Amino acid sequence: MSETSPAGSAETPGATGAPDFDEMTRDIAEVPAVEVIVTVAVNLMSAAAVKLGLTEEGDKYKDLDEARKLVTALAGLLDASATEISSFHAAPLRDGLKSLQLAFREASLVPDEPGQGPGEKYTGPIYG
Repeated sequence: MSETSPAGSAETPGATGAPDFDEMTRDIAEVPAVEVIVTVAVNLMSAAAVKLGLTEEGDKYKDLDEARKLVTALAGLLDASATEISSFHAAPLRDGLKSLQLAFREASLVPDEPGQGPGEKYTGPIYG
């Protein structure tokens, strides 16, 4: 009797811990592109929020250099995928991005000039 791996695990029972790439390929093949894009965007948003110190732990994981990279990556992803995902998906992601950009501006000791903040080359200047 073999046990099944938890959802999302690509390991085969009894394996040496190596992922089963054939199964991973089959799993990802079933996921619509929009879902992959949204999932990546949400992961970037979550990571940026942590690096901005917006979680319960506050400043424990705060790192504005890392936050800048994550916010810029999120802005680039949303800019590049704007025509590929519906406004139903894009609107809340853009709102979240703007909130992160404003939080970055507030957290910075030396604020960036308008248009120079994280991701603003994709979104335009954020004022706050």
